[in-house]
Amino acid sequence: MSPDAPRNEEYYIKTMATQLWSLDKKQQQHTNMWRFMSYVNRKSAQSLNNYQQLYQWSITCKASFWSLLWKFCDIQSSAPWDAVITQSDAFPYYQWFKGSRLNFAENLLRLSKKHQDKDAIVFWGENNIKRSLTYQQLYTQTTQLARSLQALGVKQGDCVAALMPNLPETIVAMLATSSIGAIWTACSPDFGYRSVLDRFGQTKPKVLFCSDGYFFKSKTIDYLETVEKIATQINSIRTIVVTPYTERKTKPRDIPNACLFNDLLKKNNPKEFSFVQLPFEHPLYILYSSGTTGKPKCIVHGAGGTLIQHMKELMLHTDITDKDRIFYFTTCGWMMWNWLVSNLALGATVMLYDGSPLHPKNTILFDYAEQENITIFGTSAKYLNAIEKADLNPSLTHKLASLRTILSTGSPLAPESFDYVYNSIKTDVQLCPISGGTDIISCFALGNPLLPVHRGELQCRGLGMDVQVFDALGNAINGQKGELVCKLPFPSSPLHFWNDPGHLKYQAAYFSKYNGIWSHGDYAELTSHEGLIIYGRSDTVLNPGGVRIGTAEIYRPIETLTEVLDCIAIAQQWQNDTRIILFVKIRPELTLDTQLKSKINKTIRKNTTPRHVPSKIIQVNDIPKTISGKTVELAVTDIIHNRPVKNIDALANPEALEQFKHFKELQEN
Repeated sequence: MSPDAPRNEEYYIKTMATQLWSLDKKQQQHTNMWRFMSYVNRKSAQSLNNYQQLYQWSITCKASFWSLLWKFCDIQSSAPWDAVITQSDAFPYYQWFKGSRLNFAENLLRLSKKHQDKDAIVFWGENNIKRSLTYQQLYTQTTQLARSLQALGVKQGDCVAALMPNLPETIVAMLATSSIGAIWTACSPDFGYRSVLDRFGQTKPKVLFCSDGYFFKSKTIDYLETVEKIATQINSIRTIVVTPYTERKTKPRDIPNACLFNDLLKKNNPKEFSFVQLPFEHPLYILYSSGTTGKPKCIVHGAGGTLIQHMKELMLHTDITDKDRIFYFTTCGWMMWNWLVSNLALGATVMLYDGSPLHPKNTILFDYAEQENITIFGTSAKYLNAIEKADLNPSLTHKLASLRTILSTGSPLAPESFDYVYNSIKTDVQLCPISGGTDIISCFALGNPLLPVHRGELQCRGLGMDVQVFDALGNAINGQKGELVCKLPFPSSPLHFWNDPGHLKYQAAYFSKYNGIWSHGDYAELTSHEGLIIYGRSDTVLNPGGVRIGTAEIYRPIETLTEVLDCIAIAQQWQNDTRIILFVKIRPELTLDTQLKSKINKTIRKNTTPRHVPSKIIQVNDIPKTISGKTVELAVTDIIHNRPVKNIDALANPEALEQFKHFKELQEN
């Protein structure tokens, strides 16, 4: 065992080895993953019998894997590809499916005729607004809006932006944009004025979609004034398209060059619409990094790479069919929205929710799951921890017969949260933590219907993704913590960064640590089950006494304490070494006394090692987060070391940083 990976072995065995769910062999043979493995055996003369063999084949014979995946998923294209991958095999100099031409929106709407009267989208809002669109309605609105965008002067390669809640209109606008070869980019309306300018100011959209406002925790937030300010600062915006949501107006306010969403639909009713056919690597989406270390990076993703990767993850790893109704709690500014929308390509029903996940009552999402017969329920580790601490027991209060899979991402899922899901939500559900990110608009590790669920682990590495864990010297390791890397190219890696001459920022972001190998920035471990454990971001790894500790290793045991609502752990430079400082937000009626500090320390020590126990525990009023809800250890580390925080506008609650400047305890032994 490496000295960099201390572990309480008794706790590890107890925590990680328990098998919680599996399908029997007969059930496995009805899954898409099994059908794909059988298809590979027929088409390439293989004798693959299990997922491990299929995975190894997918990375050893990558050209065969991706080409057979294309055919199995029935990706629609107007021109065939000449070669699966060309040029050098080294990152990032390669080209996928050269010669092919396709349209992303056309692939997502390809089953519209087959499922004309079936719900494509179901929407719930916390304000009790409920709506739906059939596949036929979705197709019609998409093509109508596409014609209107062309009439507004939007061309291939132009950028179209959205400041929209998670509404059906947002999906229609994205599909219309991609159907004509324009590039879609979005922010959630809860992004502040400066945060939006930092993003859209770089990508310079020609059209901006927005709503008149949004709802959150029973409050109505008017957004048009902010939109008008943004439009005056970004000269490229020629037209603002307003969706009435909060006030149900018939006309937008007196904003120059503004029109209503529904008016654009009425202007055009094309009987025939031709989706623009484009190269596999034509730009589709621009997503943004969190921006906590400077201006957000504008990450450009291609249509073909996004499509084939999402098809693989949804059809095979999540086992989606046209019978599924899939929900993910997300905003339009998070890549999980893009992932969710791609389920349309499989004929599934996409379930949208906009508002607070715990308001007007903390059971609202399970009300949604029960009443709408949701089969796949996607959420975050933070949400599962929050409802556990609120003593919710949906297994007793809700009928969840249709629910077969729970997905979780955003941060590592604690082993105790596995227990909570199986004890208090549903015993016969497949719990699938997944991990990837904005950088790849997809996953490196995710679920698998052919494998069991083990407590505390992600089930497997994704097909075609040569994921390894490296030590500090660049050696592949198993059963030890290290840097998560991907050794081989994959189609959904970014095409490039926007405004990045010479690809210098792109190279520095992913390839500066290991030459020609993608370094993702996660601290992880490959287990004996060939699953993964994620310990947090590698750039926030704590290093007291030379021992590397992922922050998630500290957060996991603390999440079991009902007294603690949230926490953040950082490394403070102290006496020629570093020491762990733990800041905690506790229940309002409690105080951080000696007894509670002792309980926190004992919980950490029992579940990890003495090295993980913080030198100091300090109470705070709030924990700073990014707009997407991620804890910002780097910002707090900078504050306590009197270094400037580079981009405070990236934070949802920047005022929370102020309190970290004034703790006398940080100057004491």
